[in-house]
Amino acid sequence: MTTKKNYVLDTNVLLHDPQAIFRFEENNVIIPIYCIEEVDQFKREGSERGRNARQIARNLDELRETGGSLSRGVLLKSGGMLRVAVPAVKPVLESALDKTAMDAAILQTAFDVRENDGGRPTVFVTMDTNLRIRADALGMVAENYENQRVEVDSLHTGIHEVEVKEGQVDVFFHEGRLPVDSGSLYANLSVLLRDKGNPTHTALGRYDAVKKEVVALKTPREGIMGVRPRNKEQSFAIDLLLDESIRLVTLVGKAGTGKTLLALAAGLKRTLEEGAYTRMLVSRPVMPLGKDIGFLPGDVDEKLNPWMQPIFDNLEFLYSSGARKGPRAYAELLESGQLQVEPLTYIRGHSLPAQYMIVDEAQNLTPHEVKTIITRSGEGTKIVLTGDPGQIDNPYVDSASNGLTITADKFRGEKLAGHIVLSKGERSDLAELAANLF
Repeated sequence: MTTKKNYVLDTNVLLHDPQAIFRFEENNVIIPIYCIEEVDQFKREGSERGRNARQIARNLDELRETGGSLSRGVLLKSGGMLRVAVPAVKPVLESALDKTAMDAAILQTAFDVRENDGGRPTVFVTMDTNLRIRADALGMVAENYENQRVEVDSLHTGIHEVEVKEGQVDVFFHEGRLPVDSGSLYANLSVLLRDKGNPTHTALGRYDAVKKEVVALKTPREGIMGVRPRNKEQSFAIDLLLDESIRLVTLVGKAGTGKTLLALAAGLKRTLEEGAYTRMLVSRPVMPLGKDIGFLPGDVDEKLNPWMQPIFDNLEFLYSSGARKGPRAYAELLESGQLQVEPLTYIRGHSLPAQYMIVDEAQNLTPHEVKTIITRSGEGTKIVLTGDPGQIDNPYVDSASNGLTITADKFRGEKLAGHIVLSKGERSDLAELAANLF
């Protein structure tokens, strides 16, 4: 019989996932009373953190009403027990510089739980790297909260190479399709066909899971909005961005790989030139979802301009060689409403029908925030998430727990979704060298 463990949760785990208390199977879940106090500090925020703080409070209150006293322990449906640990005297961690700090009190509570439960295996769960190090140094087993984690190195690239019989690559070029029998292929997987007899003879396509064949890319030879693909990953990306049947595209890559530029070019083409969407909506989560933007002067547009400048830079680049030349030639699109820059704060509760939506820097979103965005999509809307998991500014997510990588992994093989990892920088030789060296 497996021995139940005690899992002592840190505040950041509750704020990251208010359902975390239900995710430890038949084991015991302990929440230090100090975590409840910390959670209370965030309940009035309009951010994602504030919503999670309110949700965990509702979850605990519901368990209290239906299951009894939280201090004695409430039975969970999983078979485990949830308890709020209330020490008789506020613990003082002797190793702490500030012995009254909440982190010290929470960590000491984990030690007390272990000692007062006959030495039952006890694990301290926190998303704070330094606190895990401190716990380990003091002899406490410490783990990261890994309910949803996808390591970047294990994230699929969205590209698969298939070796075909001699002459079949020519057949593919002629007919635009080639039946392929491979159990490793899935819907919307980008495919590199390689001639077995002549390995340098290749072709690019995408797997159609319904017809079980590789079909030719939709990438125009002349490119889009003056932008032509410079490598196979960019060709695959443009194909996914232009395909009407694909409603969610995730583009992952380091700085300079062309993620944002390709997304904007495809969005402008589909919205302005082809009229497939009523407008293109662009946003960058450079601040936590829902955070007030009142600390900058001016109206919403003026406040957003500093954060959205990279988008405007890309638009200027696209129009510098197009028909509408001149500085800020995209201004007329903003005035007409065909192009809209909107803070993610206002998306919650909205329905977004027939729109081409681009969320840049999506690696700074939590999985729940991405879910909030995707569930706003109405009929005919396409959502493009771009970002670099190696450049995260949000302290509540990391390269493995952010919304971009989690979304790319969860939607793998879905008929409505496509994904590409862009690896080669095309901004400039210097930019590529810097990205690799640093």
